Amino acid sequence: MNPVVISVCIMLLLALMRVNVVVALTFSAIVGGVVSGMSLTDAVSAFEGGLGGGATIALSYAMLGTFAVAISKSGVTDLLAQSVIKRIHGKENAASATGLKYVVLIALILVTVSSQNIVPVHIAFIPILIPPLLGVFAKMKLDRRLIACVLTFGLVTPYMILPVGFGGIFLNNILLKNLHDNGLESITAAQVPMAMVLPAIGMITGLLAAVFFSYRKPRQYQETELTHVDPEPTHINKKNIYVALIGIVMALAVQLTSGSMIIGALAGFMVFTFGGVIAWKETQDVFTKGVHMMAMIGFIMIAAAGFAAVMKQTGGVESLVEALSTSIGDNKPLAALLMLIVGLLVTMGIGSSFSTIPILATIYVPLALAFGFSPMATVALVGTAAALGDAGSPASDSTLGPTSGLNADGQHEHIWETVVPTFIHYNIPLIIFGWIAAMVL
Repeated sequence: MNPVVISVCIMLLLALMRVNVVVALTFSAIVGGVVSGMSLTDAVSAFEGGLGGGATIALSYAMLGTFAVAISKSGVTDLLAQSVIKRIHGKENAASATGLKYVVLIALILVTVSSQNIVPVHIAFIPILIPPLLGVFAKMKLDRRLIACVLTFGLVTPYMILPVGFGGIFLNNILLKNLHDNGLESITAAQVPMAMVLPAIGMITGLLAAVFFSYRKPRQYQETELTHVDPEPTHINKKNIYVALIGIVMALAVQLTSGSMIIGALAGFMVFTFGGVIAWKETQDVFTKGVHMMAMIGFIMIAAAGFAAVMKQTGGVESLVEALSTSIGDNKPLAALLMLIVGLLVTMGIGSSFSTIPILATIYVPLALAFGFSPMATVALVGTAAALGDAGSPASDSTLGPTSGLNADGQHEHIWETVVPTFIHYNIPLIIFGWIAAMVL
Protein backbone atom coordinates (compact mmCIF):
# COMPACT_ATOMS: atom_id res chain seq x y z
CA MET A 1 0.00 0.00 0.00
CA ASN A 2 2.92 2.36 -0.63
CA PRO A 3 1.49 5.69 -1.91
CA VAL A 4 4.20 6.16 -4.56
CA VAL A 5 3.63 2.70 -6.05
CA ILE A 6 -0.14 3.13 -6.00
CA SER A 7 0.01 6.61 -7.57
CA VAL A 8 2.42 5.63 -10.33
CA CYS A 9 0.45 2.46 -11.16
CA ILE A 10 -2.85 4.37 -11.30
CA MET A 11 -1.29 7.10 -13.42
CA LEU A 12 0.19 4.61 -15.90
CA LEU A 13 -3.01 2.55 -16.05
CA LEU A 14 -5.17 5.59 -16.77
CA ALA A 15 -2.69 6.87 -19.36
CA LEU A 16 -2.60 3.50 -21.13
CA MET A 17 -6.42 3.55 -21.19
CA ARG A 18 -6.05 6.80 -23.18
CA VAL A 19 -7.32 8.98 -20.33
CA ASN A 20 -5.83 12.46 -20.74
CA VAL A 21 -2.39 12.55 -19.08
CA VAL A 22 -3.21 15.74 -17.13
CA VAL A 23 -6.31 14.04 -15.69
CA ALA A 24 -4.31 10.88 -14.93
CA LEU A 25 -1.57 12.84 -13.12
CA THR A 26 -4.03 14.91 -11.11
CA PHE A 27 -6.25 12.00 -10.06
CA SER A 28 -3.38 9.65 -9.17
CA ALA A 29 -1.61 12.37 -7.15
CA ILE A 30 -4.72 13.01 -5.03
CA VAL A 31 -5.28 9.25 -4.53
CA GLY A 32 -1.65 8.80 -3.49
CA GLY A 33 -1.87 11.65 -1.01
CA VAL A 34 -5.05 10.28 0.58
CA VAL A 35 -3.62 6.72 0.75
CA SER A 36 -0.55 8.06 2.58
CA GLY A 37 -2.78 9.43 5.35
CA MET A 38 -3.13 13.01 4.17
CA SER A 39 -6.58 14.56 4.24
CA LEU A 40 -8.20 15.34 0.90
CA THR A 41 -7.70 19.06 1.58
CA ASP A 42 -3.99 18.58 2.37
CA ALA A 43 -3.47 16.43 -0.73
CA VAL A 44 -5.12 19.03 -2.95
CA SER A 45 -3.12 21.82 -1.27
CA ALA A 46 0.15 19.93 -1.83
CA PHE A 47 -0.76 19.35 -5.47
CA GLU A 48 -1.70 23.00 -6.04
CA GLY A 49 1.41 24.15 -4.19
CA GLY A 50 3.61 22.23 -6.60
CA LEU A 51 1.97 23.48 -9.78
CA GLY A 52 4.15 26.57 -9.92
CA GLY A 53 7.20 24.35 -10.41
CA GLY A 54 6.00 23.49 -13.90
CA ALA A 55 5.00 27.02 -14.93
CA THR A 56 8.43 28.02 -16.23
CA ILE A 57 8.80 25.04 -18.55
CA ALA A 58 5.17 25.43 -19.69
CA LEU A 59 5.72 29.07 -20.69
CA SER A 60 9.02 28.03 -22.29
CA TYR A 61 7.15 25.57 -24.50
CA ALA A 62 4.58 28.22 -25.43
CA MET A 63 7.29 30.67 -26.46
CA LEU A 64 9.19 27.98 -28.36
CA GLY A 65 5.99 27.07 -30.19
CA THR A 66 5.55 30.71 -31.18
CA PHE A 67 9.17 30.87 -32.33
CA ALA A 68 8.68 27.67 -34.35
CA VAL A 69 5.64 29.15 -36.12
CA ALA A 70 7.66 32.29 -36.89
CA ILE A 71 10.47 30.21 -38.39
CA SER A 72 8.02 28.29 -40.56
CA LYS A 73 6.62 31.57 -41.89
CA SER A 74 10.09 32.67 -42.99
CA GLY A 75 10.41 29.72 -45.40
CA VAL A 76 13.75 28.49 -44.06
CA THR A 77 12.25 25.18 -42.96
CA ASP A 78 10.50 24.81 -46.33
CA LEU A 79 13.87 25.26 -47.98
CA LEU A 80 15.36 22.57 -45.74
CA ALA A 81 12.47 20.19 -46.40
CA GLN A 82 12.53 20.82 -50.14
CA SER A 83 16.24 20.06 -50.34
CA VAL A 84 15.57 16.64 -48.80
CA ILE A 85 12.46 16.04 -50.93
CA LYS A 86 14.48 16.71 -54.09
CA ARG A 87 16.92 14.00 -53.09
CA ILE A 88 14.02 11.60 -52.52
CA HIS A 89 12.11 12.51 -55.71
CA GLY A 90 12.48 9.99 -58.51
CA LYS A 91 14.53 7.54 -56.47
CA GLU A 92 13.09 4.18 -57.32
CA ASN A 93 16.24 2.53 -56.05
CA ALA A 94 15.38 1.04 -52.66
CA ALA A 95 19.02 1.12 -51.55
CA SER A 96 19.22 4.87 -52.18
CA ALA A 97 16.00 5.52 -50.26
CA THR A 98 17.21 3.37 -47.36
CA GLY A 99 20.56 5.14 -47.35
CA LEU A 100 18.84 8.53 -47.15
CA LYS A 101 16.66 7.26 -44.30
CA TYR A 102 19.72 6.37 -42.24
CA VAL A 103 21.38 9.70 -43.08
CA VAL A 104 18.31 11.50 -41.70
CA LEU A 105 18.29 9.34 -38.55
CA ILE A 106 22.01 9.88 -37.93
CA ALA A 107 21.59 13.63 -38.44
CA LEU A 108 18.76 13.68 -35.88
CA ILE A 109 20.90 11.76 -33.36
CA LEU A 110 23.82 14.17 -33.85
CA VAL A 111 21.60 17.23 -33.44
CA THR A 112 19.95 15.79 -30.33
CA VAL A 113 23.26 14.77 -28.74
CA SER A 114 24.62 18.25 -29.49
CA SER A 115 21.64 19.77 -27.68
CA GLN A 116 22.80 18.06 -24.47
CA ASN A 117 26.55 18.43 -24.57
CA ILE A 118 27.89 20.80 -27.26
CA VAL A 119 25.18 23.48 -27.48
CA PRO A 120 23.15 22.72 -24.32
CA VAL A 121 19.67 23.88 -25.35
CA HIS A 122 18.08 20.58 -24.23
CA ILE A 123 14.60 20.14 -25.76
CA ALA A 124 14.34 23.71 -27.07
CA PHE A 125 15.29 22.70 -30.62
CA ILE A 126 12.54 20.06 -31.03
CA PRO A 127 9.47 22.31 -31.49
CA ILE A 128 11.53 24.38 -33.92
CA LEU A 129 13.19 21.66 -36.02
CA ILE A 130 10.78 18.69 -36.04
CA PRO A 131 7.38 20.12 -37.15
CA PRO A 132 8.77 21.48 -40.45
CA LEU A 133 10.38 18.09 -41.14
CA LEU A 134 7.13 16.13 -40.70
CA GLY A 135 6.53 16.44 -44.45
CA VAL A 136 9.95 14.89 -45.10
CA PHE A 137 9.24 12.05 -42.67
CA ALA A 138 5.84 11.47 -44.34
CA LYS A 139 7.40 11.45 -47.81
CA MET A 140 10.00 8.92 -46.64
CA LYS A 141 7.26 6.94 -44.79
CA LEU A 142 9.32 7.04 -41.59
CA ASP A 143 7.52 5.65 -38.56
CA ARG A 144 7.25 8.49 -36.04
CA ARG A 145 7.64 5.98 -33.20
CA LEU A 146 11.15 5.44 -34.54
CA ILE A 147 11.79 9.20 -34.59
CA ALA A 148 10.54 9.39 -30.97
CA CYS A 149 13.01 6.64 -29.98
CA VAL A 150 15.85 8.41 -31.80
CA LEU A 151 15.12 11.75 -30.11
CA THR A 152 14.74 10.23 -26.64
CA PHE A 153 18.01 8.34 -27.10
CA GLY A 154 19.80 11.60 -27.89
CA LEU A 155 18.18 13.36 -24.93
CA VAL A 156 19.04 10.72 -22.31
CA THR A 157 22.20 8.81 -23.27
CA PRO A 158 24.65 11.76 -23.55
CA TYR A 159 24.07 13.01 -20.00
CA MET A 160 24.60 9.46 -18.70
CA ILE A 161 28.13 9.18 -20.01
CA LEU A 162 29.55 12.47 -21.39
CA PRO A 163 30.64 14.85 -18.57
CA VAL A 164 30.06 18.09 -20.50
CA GLY A 165 26.97 20.27 -20.86
CA PHE A 166 23.99 18.64 -19.16
CA GLY A 167 26.16 15.55 -18.71
CA GLY A 168 28.49 17.62 -16.54
CA ILE A 169 25.54 18.70 -14.40
CA PHE A 170 24.16 15.15 -14.08
CA LEU A 171 27.43 13.27 -13.55
CA ASN A 172 29.46 15.78 -11.55
CA ASN A 173 27.20 18.39 -9.96
CA ILE A 174 24.39 16.00 -8.98
CA LEU A 175 25.42 12.31 -9.06
CA LEU A 176 29.02 12.64 -7.80
CA LYS A 177 28.11 15.31 -5.23
CA ASN A 178 25.28 13.25 -3.74
CA LEU A 179 27.46 10.12 -3.66
CA HIS A 180 30.11 12.05 -1.74
CA ASP A 181 27.53 13.61 0.57
CA ASN A 182 26.20 10.17 1.48
CA GLY A 183 29.49 8.50 2.33
CA LEU A 184 30.93 7.27 -0.99
CA GLU A 185 33.94 9.59 -0.86
CA SER A 186 36.40 7.24 -2.60
CA ILE A 187 34.82 7.69 -6.04
CA THR A 188 36.36 10.28 -8.39
CA ALA A 189 34.89 12.36 -11.21
CA ALA A 190 36.75 10.26 -13.80
CA GLN A 191 35.23 7.02 -12.51
CA VAL A 192 31.57 8.11 -12.70
CA PRO A 193 31.27 8.05 -16.54
CA MET A 194 33.13 4.72 -16.62
CA ALA A 195 30.58 3.21 -14.22
CA MET A 196 27.78 4.31 -16.57
CA VAL A 197 29.26 2.72 -19.72
CA LEU A 198 27.29 -0.55 -19.45
CA PRO A 199 23.93 1.21 -18.86
CA ALA A 200 24.71 3.43 -21.87
CA ILE A 201 25.33 0.29 -23.94
CA GLY A 202 21.82 -0.76 -22.90
CA MET A 203 20.49 2.48 -24.43
CA ILE A 204 22.43 1.81 -27.65
CA THR A 205 21.03 -1.73 -27.77
CA GLY A 206 17.49 -0.37 -27.49
CA LEU A 207 18.12 2.19 -30.25
CA LEU A 208 19.45 -0.47 -32.63
CA ALA A 209 16.42 -2.67 -31.91
CA ALA A 210 14.07 0.23 -32.71
CA VAL A 211 15.89 1.15 -35.95
CA PHE A 212 16.52 -2.31 -37.41
CA PHE A 213 13.63 -4.37 -36.05
CA SER A 214 10.66 -2.72 -34.36
CA TYR A 215 9.99 0.26 -36.63
CA ARG A 216 11.90 -0.46 -39.82
CA LYS A 217 8.74 -0.89 -41.94
CA PRO A 218 7.26 2.12 -43.82
CA ARG A 219 4.26 3.83 -42.23
CA GLN A 220 1.72 6.05 -43.98
CA TYR A 221 0.61 9.43 -42.60
CA GLN A 222 -2.11 11.70 -43.92
CA GLU A 223 -0.97 14.77 -45.78
CA THR A 224 -1.92 17.97 -43.96
CA GLU A 225 -1.16 21.63 -44.46
CA LEU A 226 1.83 21.18 -42.18
CA THR A 227 3.22 18.04 -43.84
CA HIS A 228 2.67 19.17 -47.44
CA VAL A 229 5.94 20.25 -49.03
CA ASP A 230 6.07 22.09 -52.35
CA PRO A 231 9.07 20.67 -54.26
CA GLU A 232 9.60 24.01 -56.03
CA PRO A 233 10.79 26.77 -53.65
CA THR A 234 9.37 29.58 -55.79
CA HIS A 235 7.60 31.33 -52.90
CA ILE A 236 10.63 31.61 -50.60
CA ASN A 237 11.92 35.13 -49.96
CA LYS A 238 15.72 35.20 -49.61
CA LYS A 239 15.56 38.21 -47.27
CA ASN A 240 13.31 36.24 -44.93
CA ILE A 241 15.82 33.38 -44.94
CA TYR A 242 18.60 35.72 -43.78
CA VAL A 243 16.35 37.21 -41.10
CA ALA A 244 15.44 33.69 -39.94
CA LEU A 245 19.09 32.67 -39.63
CA ILE A 246 19.84 35.82 -37.61
CA GLY A 247 16.79 35.13 -35.42
CA ILE A 248 17.87 31.54 -34.74
CA VAL A 249 21.41 32.61 -33.84
CA MET A 250 20.04 35.41 -31.63
CA ALA A 251 17.66 33.02 -29.83
CA LEU A 252 20.48 30.53 -29.21
CA ALA A 253 22.93 33.20 -28.01
CA VAL A 254 20.41 34.81 -25.65
CA GLN A 255 19.33 31.44 -24.24
CA LEU A 256 22.90 30.37 -23.54
CA THR A 257 23.71 33.76 -22.02
CA SER A 258 20.59 34.14 -19.88
CA GLY A 259 19.95 30.44 -19.20
CA SER A 260 16.30 30.98 -20.11
CA MET A 261 14.45 29.34 -23.02
CA ILE A 262 11.70 31.96 -22.58
CA ILE A 263 13.98 34.95 -23.07
CA GLY A 264 15.85 33.23 -25.92
CA ALA A 265 12.66 32.44 -27.84
CA LEU A 266 11.35 35.97 -27.18
CA ALA A 267 14.56 37.52 -28.54
CA GLY A 268 14.38 35.38 -31.68
CA PHE A 269 10.70 36.23 -32.17
CA MET A 270 11.44 39.96 -31.94
CA VAL A 271 14.09 39.59 -34.68
CA PHE A 272 11.44 38.05 -36.95
CA THR A 273 9.04 40.88 -36.14
CA PHE A 274 11.48 43.77 -36.61
CA GLY A 275 12.93 42.01 -39.66
CA GLY A 276 9.55 42.11 -41.40
CA VAL A 277 9.02 38.34 -41.60
CA ILE A 278 5.98 38.74 -39.35
CA ALA A 279 3.80 41.82 -39.64
CA TRP A 280 2.96 43.55 -36.36
CA LYS A 281 -0.74 42.83 -36.85
CA GLU A 282 0.06 39.09 -37.24
CA THR A 283 1.91 38.66 -33.95
CA GLN A 284 -1.28 37.79 -32.05
CA ASP A 285 -2.17 35.10 -34.57
CA VAL A 286 1.35 33.64 -34.56
CA PHE A 287 1.46 33.53 -30.76
CA THR A 288 -1.98 31.85 -30.64
CA LYS A 289 -0.85 29.17 -33.11
CA GLY A 290 2.33 28.57 -31.12
CA VAL A 291 0.48 28.21 -27.82
CA HIS A 292 -2.09 25.92 -29.47
CA MET A 293 0.70 23.66 -30.74
CA MET A 294 2.35 23.38 -27.30
CA ALA A 295 -0.57 23.81 -24.89
CA MET A 296 -1.05 20.13 -23.97
CA ILE A 297 2.68 19.61 -23.31
CA GLY A 298 2.73 22.66 -21.05
CA PHE A 299 -0.28 21.49 -19.03
CA ILE A 300 1.28 18.04 -18.59
CA MET A 301 4.46 19.66 -17.26
CA ILE A 302 2.45 21.76 -14.79
CA ALA A 303 0.44 18.74 -13.59
CA ALA A 304 3.63 16.67 -13.30
CA ALA A 305 5.14 19.28 -10.97
CA GLY A 306 2.05 19.01 -8.74
CA PHE A 307 2.23 15.20 -8.83
CA ALA A 308 5.91 15.26 -7.78
CA ALA A 309 5.15 17.65 -4.91
CA VAL A 310 2.50 15.29 -3.49
CA MET A 311 4.80 12.26 -3.86
CA LYS A 312 7.59 13.99 -1.94
CA GLN A 313 5.21 15.08 0.82
CA THR A 314 3.82 11.56 1.35
CA GLY A 315 7.25 10.22 2.36
CA GLY A 316 6.46 7.18 0.24
CA VAL A 317 9.86 7.06 -1.45
CA GLU A 318 11.74 6.65 1.84
CA SER A 319 9.33 4.04 3.19
CA LEU A 320 9.48 2.14 -0.10
CA VAL A 321 13.28 1.85 0.03
CA GLU A 322 13.24 0.99 3.74
CA ALA A 323 10.75 -1.82 3.07
CA LEU A 324 13.01 -2.98 0.26
CA SER A 325 16.08 -3.11 2.51
CA THR A 326 14.35 -5.19 5.20
CA SER A 327 12.75 -7.76 2.87
CA ILE A 328 15.67 -8.76 0.64
CA GLY A 329 17.81 -10.65 3.12
CA ASP A 330 21.34 -11.34 1.81
CA ASN A 331 20.37 -11.85 -1.84
CA LYS A 332 22.70 -9.45 -3.64
CA PRO A 333 21.42 -10.04 -7.22
CA LEU A 334 17.83 -9.57 -6.07
CA ALA A 335 18.84 -6.42 -4.17
CA ALA A 336 20.30 -4.90 -7.34
CA LEU A 337 17.22 -5.73 -9.39
CA LEU A 338 14.77 -4.36 -6.82
CA MET A 339 16.78 -1.16 -6.37
CA LEU A 340 16.58 -0.55 -10.11
CA ILE A 341 12.84 -1.27 -10.22
CA VAL A 342 12.20 1.08 -7.29
CA GLY A 343 14.25 3.73 -9.09
CA LEU A 344 12.09 3.21 -12.16
CA LEU A 345 8.88 3.73 -10.15
CA VAL A 346 10.19 6.82 -8.37
CA THR A 347 11.57 8.47 -11.51
CA MET A 348 8.45 7.73 -13.55
CA GLY A 349 6.43 9.47 -10.86
CA ILE A 350 8.68 12.49 -10.44
CA GLY A 351 9.52 12.66 -14.16
CA SER A 352 13.13 13.81 -13.85
CA SER A 353 16.31 11.83 -13.21
CA PHE A 354 18.05 15.05 -12.12
CA SER A 355 15.47 15.56 -9.34
CA THR A 356 15.46 11.90 -8.32
CA ILE A 357 19.16 11.45 -7.48
CA PRO A 358 19.13 13.46 -4.22
CA ILE A 359 16.22 11.30 -3.01
CA LEU A 360 17.68 7.94 -4.06
CA ALA A 361 21.32 8.54 -3.14
CA THR A 362 20.46 9.27 0.50
CA ILE A 363 19.16 5.72 0.98
CA TYR A 364 20.76 3.78 -1.86
CA VAL A 365 24.42 4.49 -1.01
CA PRO A 366 24.33 3.05 2.57
CA LEU A 367 22.10 0.21 1.33
CA ALA A 368 24.47 -0.70 -1.53
CA LEU A 369 27.51 -0.60 0.72
CA ALA A 370 25.72 -2.78 3.29
CA PHE A 371 25.07 -5.40 0.59
CA GLY A 372 28.75 -5.33 -0.38
CA PHE A 373 28.50 -3.56 -3.74
CA SER A 374 31.74 -1.92 -4.88
CA PRO A 375 31.90 1.90 -5.20
CA MET A 376 31.72 1.61 -9.02
CA ALA A 377 28.72 -0.75 -8.80
CA THR A 378 27.03 1.71 -6.41
CA VAL A 379 27.53 4.54 -8.93
CA ALA A 380 25.99 2.37 -11.65
CA LEU A 381 23.02 1.46 -9.45
CA VAL A 382 22.21 5.02 -8.38
CA GLY A 383 22.86 6.54 -11.82
CA THR A 384 20.83 3.91 -13.68
CA ALA A 385 17.99 3.93 -11.15
CA ALA A 386 17.70 7.70 -11.58
CA ALA A 387 17.88 7.64 -15.40
CA LEU A 388 15.41 4.78 -15.79
CA GLY A 389 12.14 6.67 -15.69
CA ASP A 390 13.36 9.53 -17.86
CA ALA A 391 12.97 7.49 -21.03
CA GLY A 392 9.55 6.08 -20.21
CA SER A 393 7.64 8.52 -18.02
CA PRO A 394 4.59 10.29 -19.45
CA ALA A 395 5.69 13.38 -17.52
CA SER A 396 9.37 13.41 -18.52
CA ASP A 397 10.66 16.11 -20.87
CA SER A 398 12.61 13.33 -22.63
CA THR A 399 9.27 11.98 -23.88
CA LEU A 400 7.23 15.20 -23.89
CA GLY A 401 9.84 16.94 -26.05
CA PRO A 402 9.62 14.43 -28.94
CA THR A 403 5.81 14.39 -28.73
CA SER A 404 5.70 18.19 -28.91
CA GLY A 405 7.34 18.09 -32.34
CA LEU A 406 5.91 14.88 -33.77
CA ASN A 407 2.31 15.68 -32.85
CA ALA A 408 2.30 19.15 -34.40
CA ASP A 409 -0.19 17.92 -37.01
CA GLY A 410 -2.19 15.77 -34.58
CA GLN A 411 -1.01 12.41 -35.92
CA HIS A 412 1.21 11.25 -33.03
CA GLU A 413 -0.20 10.05 -29.68
CA HIS A 414 1.93 10.71 -26.59
CA ILE A 415 1.40 7.53 -24.56
CA TRP A 416 1.18 4.76 -27.16
CA GLU A 417 3.53 6.28 -29.76
CA THR A 418 6.21 7.92 -27.61
CA VAL A 419 6.06 6.64 -24.01
CA VAL A 420 5.37 2.94 -24.66
CA PRO A 421 8.00 2.60 -27.46
CA THR A 422 10.68 4.39 -25.43
CA PHE A 423 9.81 2.42 -22.29
CA ILE A 424 10.15 -0.90 -24.11
CA HIS A 425 13.32 -0.02 -25.99
CA TYR A 426 15.19 1.83 -23.24
CA ASN A 427 13.90 1.04 -19.76
CA ILE A 428 14.03 -2.73 -20.18
CA PRO A 429 17.63 -2.73 -21.56
CA LEU A 430 18.61 -0.20 -18.86
CA ILE A 431 17.41 -2.55 -16.12
CA ILE A 432 19.26 -5.48 -17.71
CA PHE A 433 22.54 -3.67 -18.34
CA GLY A 434 22.35 -1.72 -15.06
CA TRP A 435 21.95 -5.03 -13.21
CA ILE A 436 24.92 -6.51 -15.11
CA ALA A 437 27.00 -3.42 -14.20
CA ALA A 438 26.11 -3.84 -10.52
CA MET A 439 27.16 -7.49 -10.65
CA VAL A 440 30.46 -7.17 -12.53
CA LEU A 441 31.90 -3.81 -11.46
